[in-house]
Amino acid sequence: MICHSHARKQAPGRAQIVSDKTATRILIVEDNEDSAQSLKMLLEALGYAAHIAHDGEAALSAALSLQPAVILMDIGLPGMNGYEAARRIRRQCVNPNMLIVALTGWGHQTDRRRSAEAGIDHHLVKPLDLAKLRQILQPGQPHDPH
Repeated sequence: MICHSHARKQAPGRAQIVSDKTATRILIVEDNEDSAQSLKMLLEALGYAAHIAHDGEAALSAALSLQPAVILMDIGLPGMNGYEAARRIRRQCVNPNMLIVALTGWGHQTDRRRSAEAGIDHHLVKPLDLAKLRQILQPGQPHDPH
């Protein structure tokens, strides 16, 4: 299978990839263990199957083995940063409909541009806005604003 990373950027059907929460695997890529565990517990409480990788190399390996529907990617990772991890994951064609969401403390316009260039679909700035994340995970679904 040949993968053209630029051609897959707006893959049709990506908005529906998380319509069945119980079947949705989410990979959390976060070097802060407490933050990663907290987010994992939150996502599991919402009904998702959540997994954790603590660096870019582990994220690439986990993406290949888990085939997640969504990756929540920190950018400031040790070793391989989140931008490079996202690029490599996209090149591997793990899942052309996979959604990659940056969840990072880096929120400048240049950071957002670099996310888009790396194949990241959404760029969220910490602290996590749960309502925004839920809108990304389940577009078109009503959400409790509280």
